[in-house]
Amino acid sequence: MAEELPVLIVGGGPVGLTAAAELARRDIPVRLVDKASEPSPLTKALMVWPRTLEVLRLLGGGEHIETYGLPVDAFRYYSENKQICRIGFAAETRPSVITQPDVETLLRKSLADAGGTTEWATTLTGLRQDGDGVDVTLAGPDGREELARFAYVVGTDGATSTVRKQIGLEFQGNTYENVFILADSSIEGDLQRDAVHYYCSSRGVMVLVPLYNGRFRVFTAGPPGMRPEDLTPAVLQDFLDKRGPGGLRLYDIDWLTTFSIHARHAEKFHVGRVFLAGDSAHVHSPAGGQGLNTGVTDAHNLAWKLAMVHRGLAAPGLLDSYGTERASVASAVVKQAEVQTKAWLLKKRWQIAARDVSAGLAERFGLFDRYYAPWLAGLTNHYPAGIAVAGPVDKRTRRSEVLSGHLLPDPLVRHDGAVAALRSVLPLDRYTLLVSRPDDTAEIRSLLASYGDLLTLRVLHADGSLTEDFTPAPPRSGGEKLWRPKPFAALVRPDHYVAAVGLTTARTHLSAITS
Repeated sequence: MAEELPVLIVGGGPVGLTAAAELARRDIPVRLVDKASEPSPLTKALMVWPRTLEVLRLLGGGEHIETYGLPVDAFRYYSENKQICRIGFAAETRPSVITQPDVETLLRKSLADAGGTTEWATTLTGLRQDGDGVDVTLAGPDGREELARFAYVVGTDGATSTVRKQIGLEFQGNTYENVFILADSSIEGDLQRDAVHYYCSSRGVMVLVPLYNGRFRVFTAGPPGMRPEDLTPAVLQDFLDKRGPGGLRLYDIDWLTTFSIHARHAEKFHVGRVFLAGDSAHVHSPAGGQGLNTGVTDAHNLAWKLAMVHRGLAAPGLLDSYGTERASVASAVVKQAEVQTKAWLLKKRWQIAARDVSAGLAERFGLFDRYYAPWLAGLTNHYPAGIAVAGPVDKRTRRSEVLSGHLLPDPLVRHDGAVAALRSVLPLDRYTLLVSRPDDTAEIRSLLASYGDLLTLRVLHADGSLTEDFTPAPPRSGGEKLWRPKPFAALVRPDHYVAAVGLTTARTHLSAITS
C-alpha cells in the first residue's frame, strides 16, 4: 500500500528541507536527496518575512533566528539620490535578513531532531508513477543506481527541475533582457545598517542590503549581453559610484556573480502523486525578497496535507487544493516582482516622475502601512474556496476578524498560565475547532465525537484565556491586552488558515475532506 511507503523529496535547499522537516515531525517516513555533494556556502536568498519566520520558529528555529537574523526597520527608495519614500515596518511586518546557508542550517537541525537527514550526491534519473505510488531511479554517490518506490514525490530541485521535466510540465514565462549582478562585500562609508536602500536613477538601479555580519549584499543591473568574465571588482565599484549615493567604497568582496531574472511558472503544480514546490514551480525577480518565502510556505502548505492523506485522516482529494492555493499566491508574487523590477529600470522622464510621485503619495496616505507591508510580510495572502477552504472567501483582510480562507489572526491570549500569540499554541498536526463564547455545546461535542482523530477543541473565553475545554482558566492579574473578539466558531487548519466559519459549515467541510 502507498500509505506504507516513504515520501521522496528531491532537492535539499530551504524548500526541500522545510517539506522534509514538516513531514518527519508528523511521523511520516521521508527521504531527502540532493545531487550536490554538500550544502552550498553561497548566501543566495536572504530576506525572510514574518510569516516565514513564524514557520521557522514553529520548526524550532527561534534561537537561530535571534542569533543570525538582522531585523530590517525600513525600505528606503531614492530617485537620483533623493529619497522619494520610506516603507517602515512595524513589529508584525518587520523582516529579517538571514542568509540562505543560515536558514538551511536551522532546517537541517529541525530535520535531524525529527530523525531525518539529507542524502548528498544522489540524483534522480528516472520516474514513473501509477495510481498507487511512484517508481524512481536514484544514482548514488558511487554511481550505482537504486530502484525504489514511494508514496509521493516532491520536486524542490530548482528552476531547472528534473522532477518537473520527468512529469512533462512546461515552464512558461519570460526572461529579462538585462543581466543582473550580485555581490557580498564590505562597504566603507556612511550607510544606514537597519534599512535596505534602493537607488534608482537614469544610470540604473543599485540595491544595498545589510547583512548580520557587517557586510552588504550589492544588487544591480548590467547591460544586456554582459559576460561573467566582464564583471570585476573595479566594474562593480564603477556601478556603485554612478548609481549609489556616492562616497562608498567596496572592499573584501567574497562573492561576485551575474545571473538572469526570469518570470516563469509551471502550468500546474502537481501531476498525480508528484508535486512541485519553490523554484521548481515558479521563479521571479528578487524584487520584494519573496523567493525563499514563497517556496518555504509552499512546502508548509503541502506537508500537512500529505501527512493527513498519508495517515488516512483525509481523502486524497485534499491534495488537489495544494496547486490551486499556492498558484494563487505565486501568481501575485510574480506580478508584484515584475512591476517593481520594471519600475527600477524606467528610463523615460515622465515615467520616472510618475513613479516617484506615486511612491511619495502612497507613503503619505499610509498605503504602504495598510496594504503593501502586510502583503510583503505574508500576512494577507488568502486561499480561494475549494476542498480545503469553505467559501465564500472575502478578498479583503480585516484586522482581528476570523475570515474563511485567510490566516487566523495572531493576537495575544492567555494559555497554560502564560501569555502567548494565538497561532503559536494551536496544534500543528490536526484541525482546531476554535470557538469564542460557545452557545451550542451539544453540536461542538458532536463534532468532536465524529472527527476525534482529526479535530481538537480550543475555547477562547471572554477574559482572553484559551483552554482545551469549556472550563475558563483561573483569573490572572496582568496588564496584557488580550484578544476578546465577537462570538465565533471557526475550523482552523494545521497551517493556521481558516478552513470554515460556523459550526454547520465546519461539519460540511470535515465531511468533504474525509469522504
